[in-house]
Amino acid sequence: MGIYVWGTGCGASELLEQGLALDRICAFVDSFPCGDTFLGRPVILPSQLHLEETDLLIITTRHADAVARTCNELGIPGENCLYLKNYCELRDRNRNCRAGEILGEDLLRKLLPKQHIVPTPAQLADAVLPERELQNDYVRLATLELICRRLENVPGAAAELGVYRGFFARCINQLLPERELYLFDSFEGFRENAGASESFQAAHANTGIEKVLAIMPNPENIIVKPGFFPESLNGLEEQFCLVSLDVDFEETTLAGLQYFWPRLAKGGYLLLHDWGSPKLPGVAKALARYEAELGQTLPAVPLCDTGGTLVLCKSYVKNW
Repeated sequence: MGIYVWGTGCGASELLEQGLALDRICAFVDSFPCGDTFLGRPVILPSQLHLEETDLLIITTRHADAVARTCNELGIPGENCLYLKNYCELRDRNRNCRAGEILGEDLLRKLLPKQHIVPTPAQLADAVLPERELQNDYVRLATLELICRRLENVPGAAAELGVYRGFFARCINQLLPERELYLFDSFEGFRENAGASESFQAAHANTGIEKVLAIMPNPENIIVKPGFFPESLNGLEEQFCLVSLDVDFEETTLAGLQYFWPRLAKGGYLLLHDWGSPKLPGVAKALARYEAELGQTLPAVPLCDTGGTLVLCKSYVKNW
């Protein structure tokens, strides 16, 4: 069977962790590859896909519309394509896919969560973020836009700790075009003792500063702080209106909370990604440890987004 996987990021890592054997994959497909191989398998361009060799194309990327157009141009029929991010959309792209015959129904049920249809809030009738962004993780990104609309009178820069390929940072940069945006990331994956699987580490190492900057709508306001946190701070003292913490593991999350929460302006927000993820329990543990240090529970609201984000707001009335 000719099984190809479109994407070399976290989606591909999750696919392998769900049970698809690496040796069943002929090659990974990537429009902008970071290398010739991924986890020892070849990485090819979409133009190198051939209909007669592609029994099943598993799409792990969120860019479903662009992939579908490319597949149509290449003559790869819909029944040969399995979209793992299908649940982010209103339509079922996988209705006629024959993936069950190739992967087995048990694995297919693990790979495909139920679809969720989320109505657009009235306040976002004139949304700044385009539909292609919102399809990735609607609840998280729609919430981000609503939050950014509340920051007009809140001083400080924005920051993201854990940038990966820059998709969430791009949204922050678009929604806060006049604010400086600090990007903290090693841009080479995790520390060796992070405890992540090989595929998870390989996916997060598949990035780079140049690739991140290339997708920013307002790159003149980006300040890149490469290296492992908190060493990458290099004495930085700044006030922040918005912070995204997305570093997956306990110790770095704790270090991020210890640095950013005291420097978050009154009325500012801190978005703690993966707080509700059962795959990354260290994030919630880090918050519990930090609250124990403070001797109080921070004001927060959990989101029903795909990553389990917790939104913390720096209250105007409490003396944090």
